Amino acid sequence: MAERGLEPSPAAVAALPPEVRAQLAELELELSEGDITQKGYEKKRSKLLSPYSPQTQETDSAVQKELRNQTPAPSAAQTSAPSKYHRTRSGGARDERYRSDIHTEAVQAALAKHKEQKMALPMPTKRRSTFVQSPADACTPPDTSSASEDEGSLRRQAALSAALQQSLQNAESWINRSIQGSSTSSSASSTLSHGEVKGTSGSLADVFANTRIENFSAPPDVTTTTSSSSSSSSIRPANIDLPPSGIVKGMHKGSNRSSLMDTADGVPVNSRVSTKIQQLLNTLKRPKRPPLKEFFVDDSEEIVEGIPQPDPNQPKPEGRQMTPVKGEPLGVICNWPPALESALQRWGTTQAKCSCLTALDMTGKPVYTLTYGKLWSRSLKLAYTLLNKLGTKNEPVLKPGDRVALVYPNNDPVMFMVAFYGCLLAEVIPVPIEVPLTRKDAGGQQIGFLLGSCGIALALTSEVCLKGLPKTQNGEIVQFKGWPRLKWVVTDSKYLSKPPKDWQPHITPAGTEPAYIEYKTSKEGSVMGVTVSRLAMLSHCQALSQACNYSEGETIVNVLDFKKDAGLWHGMFANVMNKMHTISVPYSVMKTCPLSWVQRVHAHKAKVALVKCRDLHWAMMAHRDQRDVSLSSLRMLIVTDGANPWSVSSCDAFLSLFQSHGLKPEAICPCATSAEAMTVAIRRPGVPGAPLPGRAILSMNGLSYGVIRVNTEDKNSALTVQDVGHVMPGGMMCIVKPDGPPQLCKTDEIGEICVSSRTGGMMYFGLAGVTKNTFEVIPVNSAGSPVGDVPFIRSGLLGFVGPGSLVFVVGKMDGLLMVSGRRHNADDIVATGLAVESIKTVYRGRIAVFSVSVFYDERIVVVAEQRPDASEEDSFQWMSRVLQAIDSIHQVGVYCLALVPANTLPKTPLGGIHISQTKQLFLEGSLHPCNILMCPHTCVTNLPKPRQKQPGNMLASKTFMILSLELHQFLAEILQWRAQATPDHVLFMLLNAKGTTVCTASCLQLHKRAERIASVLGDKGHLNAGDNVVLLYPPGIELIAAFYGCLYAGCIPVTVRPPHAQNLTATLPTVRMIVDVSKAACILTSQTLMRLLRSREAAAAVDVKTWPTIIDTDDLPRKRLPQLYKPPTPEMLAYLDFSVSTTGMLTGVKMSHSAVNALCRAIKLQCELYSSRQIAICLDPYCGLGFALWCLCSVYSGHQSVLIPPMELENNLFLWLATVNQYKIRDTFCSYSVMELCTKGLGNQVEVLKTRGINLSCVRTCVVVAEERPRVALQQSFSKLFKDIGLSPRAVSTTFGSRVNVAICLQGTSGPDPTTVYVDLKSLRHDRVRLVERGAPQSLLLSESGKILPGVKVVIVNPETKGPVGDSHLGEIWVNSPHTASGYYTIYDSETLQADHFNTRLSFGDAAQTLWARTGYLGFVRRTELTAATGERHDALYVVGALDETLELRGLRYHPIDIETSVSRIHRSIAECAVFTWTNLLVVVVELCGSEQEALDLVPLVTNVVLEEHYLIVGVVVVVDPGVIPINSRGEKQRMHLRDSFLADQLDPIYVAYNM
Repeated sequence: MAERGLEPSPAAVAALPPEVRAQLAELELELSEGDITQKGYEKKRSKLLSPYSPQTQETDSAVQKELRNQTPAPSAAQTSAPSKYHRTRSGGARDERYRSDIHTEAVQAALAKHKEQKMALPMPTKRRSTFVQSPADACTPPDTSSASEDEGSLRRQAALSAALQQSLQNAESWINRSIQGSSTSSSASSTLSHGEVKGTSGSLADVFANTRIENFSAPPDVTTTTSSSSSSSSIRPANIDLPPSGIVKGMHKGSNRSSLMDTADGVPVNSRVSTKIQQLLNTLKRPKRPPLKEFFVDDSEEIVEGIPQPDPNQPKPEGRQMTPVKGEPLGVICNWPPALESALQRWGTTQAKCSCLTALDMTGKPVYTLTYGKLWSRSLKLAYTLLNKLGTKNEPVLKPGDRVALVYPNNDPVMFMVAFYGCLLAEVIPVPIEVPLTRKDAGGQQIGFLLGSCGIALALTSEVCLKGLPKTQNGEIVQFKGWPRLKWVVTDSKYLSKPPKDWQPHITPAGTEPAYIEYKTSKEGSVMGVTVSRLAMLSHCQALSQACNYSEGETIVNVLDFKKDAGLWHGMFANVMNKMHTISVPYSVMKTCPLSWVQRVHAHKAKVALVKCRDLHWAMMAHRDQRDVSLSSLRMLIVTDGANPWSVSSCDAFLSLFQSHGLKPEAICPCATSAEAMTVAIRRPGVPGAPLPGRAILSMNGLSYGVIRVNTEDKNSALTVQDVGHVMPGGMMCIVKPDGPPQLCKTDEIGEICVSSRTGGMMYFGLAGVTKNTFEVIPVNSAGSPVGDVPFIRSGLLGFVGPGSLVFVVGKMDGLLMVSGRRHNADDIVATGLAVESIKTVYRGRIAVFSVSVFYDERIVVVAEQRPDASEEDSFQWMSRVLQAIDSIHQVGVYCLALVPANTLPKTPLGGIHISQTKQLFLEGSLHPCNILMCPHTCVTNLPKPRQKQPGNMLASKTFMILSLELHQFLAEILQWRAQATPDHVLFMLLNAKGTTVCTASCLQLHKRAERIASVLGDKGHLNAGDNVVLLYPPGIELIAAFYGCLYAGCIPVTVRPPHAQNLTATLPTVRMIVDVSKAACILTSQTLMRLLRSREAAAAVDVKTWPTIIDTDDLPRKRLPQLYKPPTPEMLAYLDFSVSTTGMLTGVKMSHSAVNALCRAIKLQCELYSSRQIAICLDPYCGLGFALWCLCSVYSGHQSVLIPPMELENNLFLWLATVNQYKIRDTFCSYSVMELCTKGLGNQVEVLKTRGINLSCVRTCVVVAEERPRVALQQSFSKLFKDIGLSPRAVSTTFGSRVNVAICLQGTSGPDPTTVYVDLKSLRHDRVRLVERGAPQSLLLSESGKILPGVKVVIVNPETKGPVGDSHLGEIWVNSPHTASGYYTIYDSETLQADHFNTRLSFGDAAQTLWARTGYLGFVRRTELTAATGERHDALYVVGALDETLELRGLRYHPIDIETSVSRIHRSIAECAVFTWTNLLVVVVELCGSEQEALDLVPLVTNVVLEEHYLIVGVVVVVDPGVIPINSRGEKQRMHLRDSFLADQLDPIYVAYNM
């Protein structure tokens, strides 16, 4: 609570004048109801107290407590409770059912204990704009997803400044500042808590000092970025290659990059994010409750899945087997009527003037009294009308036995009573339901299902109610979701026909035929109809009359819903049976005037009142409005939710307050009821002066194991329960085990209460199977043999029979949460949550607790509605305290605690929370929380044991070799030869976005152009043979000419992606880095790019004064070279290939002339390329196989290449496919980004493609050039999509290459089709390969990466031992081939790395001592049943993923893509996802493409799916905007860059959740 200066002490409070105390209590109520802000409350309060302040020095809590003792705190269920209660309260709730001072004390004690342990929980990071709620629009947080670009950036700036503002002001006291385990505590920033921000630039500089990130706001780029006004919305912003600043491949694979940022040992990375992660790690260092080793034995091949085994020390029941308990015999009274209808007939005809039912108006004043005479005559009219006046004589609409719906509002008991008895007299079966308010009420669909299954076609209602139902435009009643078509019949008197004199209803003695159906909602949300027979209805009335000792003419005040349960049984049936007078107080009146029921008891001298704890509380709150009420007439105050264990404190508080008003202690009679068993037990009215029944003080730990233990050890975890009296007259009761066969419990065991009597329901209408299990239960003994032959009904209540045959109820089956074999009660958990001071944070009556099944066990979820004025700090503090309280008192962890905006949870018709609907919204990700805390680390204790690495068993592997025919020709010589032999043969055609040819190059033109460039290099550049030259060109023919110009001059070309003019700060540093690392002597480029390199904008990004010589090749002198350079040996360097790996590593590899020759030759053989062929290439030409296909292969093989720059596709998505169609191309090459662009962009345009005449039946191979695991899903959707325009499904395939060898596999034209296999994901994590059937659980579909190229040998090797592995093992792919690169080009000539990656030998099993190159990719080889062109069996290579990218967690190896695939499937609003680890935490980043209010829905879904499918607990979930995850030009995610940006706090996330 905020400090409030001078506060009165308890004694001073007592001394205050009564009216001041009353006003203070009123203020308390207003604050708790949300009627007044904290500020307003404090202002008014200090004003009230100011005259009395000199003598007050105590703190606020004492006053609060004192006031609560006088007037227990209000329900926070309503949003307004003005003085004198005349303004309507809105939004009802379940209220103070859980109030218990003892429990509150226990919770506070538990929290104090936790405080001593001082654990710091990192607070989630939230973008401020996302969830700012003003109370007015509390329901819908602003949706910014449609904001335009400028708004977005402004929003981010505002959010940033707001966040800084906020964090500077945050109260920090409760987050533990000293982060344990930080060895460098001298550095202040290492103990930064989440709220502090140092001078930002300073702290970021520290970050960069410790990490390898340079201080650039956006990472550098090496690719074509799209301009922000990109034409196709599906294109991700700027595909960027992001190398780190200055990290070049020269680091050993073993020294995994994460070691650069390791803070597990406490080395600080001084940023807000890492501080929080450090807090999280410290929090997680606490031991989990059950130690892991007890639960799992890990067999290395299979993971044992299971539930924790029972704790051997758990308490076990020790009593004898119980025997069924009998109630007193049902008295045989001679004048009891043969049927309830007979009683009505008797009183209606003989005592017509007697009052039967009084209804109240909105202010609580009696407005109408129905007499027995009126009830009888109107019911008769209705019965006659129903049977004779609907439809024709030959075809009546209703026949006896048909079912009709009764739809009456809760404030109209009179119309309902007439309709109910009218149906009974007509022998049709009434089904009372709630009035539907909207087309999509919570649970409305299930009500519809009940109506449908009961075959209901008719609904009875009143005229007023009918007018209020939602209508369509043309005035018809809307079709409610899931409801059958209904005919509505108005039952107001004026519409009813008077029956003729000779018409009499058919009243027979009560039998087992159905009388009415009461609806009941199950735990899962399905609605069932409990059918009650006429005999049960009558017998139940008799039993109630006997138990309650009802007599004629008594007055009964009913505050309950009169349509069902006790409200119906006492207020509509028993009153007619005994000619009593019911005064019905509707819920709506209670909300405006909570004391109305007490006033009615006083005014009518009522003998009996029917209430819930809620009504007791409201009366206590409002009690000061009425000093002169008397409750001395009450002989029974029936508390119908006495079955709720928390009712005892309500009863006690009410008694202590109203005893002075004449309330007798023995009048309080709790009872227990259920829809199936009706009244289970009720406390009989006591004799004045007799001792009151005792209480049971039970151990909560014992209860969780289902045994009764008197609480001795820890008073904090005790539950005090009161009895609900004895078994009903004529009934019998037993307690059976809640699950499994109905075995009788022992005397000290908790079980489900079962009742046997004529007074329960007979079945669930239309559900024979469920009926048998509930209504026809024969209990069995421990041996399993039946005990007696009397069937019992399961009541759905959990409890036991105590001393003196008193019945105690400790909970409901519906609220039972079974977690790790222990039972917890949802109500108990709600009570504990509410005992944590919650007034400022949540509404007391709006909390839902349920369990969800995640990873082989139930997990507890708590959802509450947050007040609009609650601050982030308050909410987070409340949440963390609730977690601690539940943990201490119930010894169970909460999996997820979510707060949602006010008024957004689905409500039941009477204002409570609709639990099953809330659970459904939570599971489908539509709950839209505004705060969430996940604690999987505490709850999930059944994970498999981490794996210890075993040395793999080594088997010799297959290697493949096709003899290489060495041709000692150089590529430059081949071009000269072609220029002489076929000078006019066109080798290259370059297309623009319109598909028109902008440039072509024949053999001679290319040769001439290359000559000119070579001469310029000598003249202007003064270069010598062997100098490195950077080629900086957009994709095109100029790049190819410059490449051959370098070869002619003996220089070494280095192709580099040009910087992006609109994004120089991000893209130019990469260019600069490659220029520096390659020690380039000169840059060849175009005039436009030359100007850009020297521009002022460039100078802001890099140092432009130190560029090497820049030569533009736009206007060259026509000059011939005297002679062309010929390298002395083929082992000489031909070109350098620089590329950024997905781990952010910039690597350059050296390609020799012989390797170039061998590469081109292998591709020519595989793809059958010769001069009459045409291929289309839509790839970036800067590195790897893309460069080889674009620049080298045509010159070598003589075929024609149609060049399509991928960036042109962004302006014309049809370009690539239209080109393929236009030139009837048989072989085309593309990248995954191009394929994705076409799949997403043209997905709904296949018809347009057809009308344009595009047909792809000419395509024989469509090859995706990639250095990753084949994206099978994308390839399949591409194939399926364009199948309609002729694309053969066999055409699409993929290549595989790596840095050490750019082309290892390529599908080619003649080999067998690519094969696919399903492998077991769990085995894969153990580096095993186990093939499974399609559709097997936890299976992964892998596709072969094309055929192994001629001349390439492959072996699969254990990366640790370097020995070959067997067939069933996953290992690193090693290659030996004439076109392997000759080494890394690095600044530091690291020989060891060179040898390790390019010239390494197997540790055994290879007599030939072959030199292998390590690809850095994991994969396996499978011999297939297919034959290759050579006639041999074909061996398929499957790539699983890059070794650098794998995540080592819990001793297992995970591939990020597998986790990402799982996460991407869970919610429609996830655009992209990436995962990485930091220390040992798994961080999941998801891009949200929906509304920002969905951000927090994703947190539990992400945590669940990763746990279920990968057995991993997510440490941090980060929700970001679309386009934040960096993707390079090959369409690969750059996870390490993402990680660095996250740790440097540069992502501007929408939300960051730290899972506890």
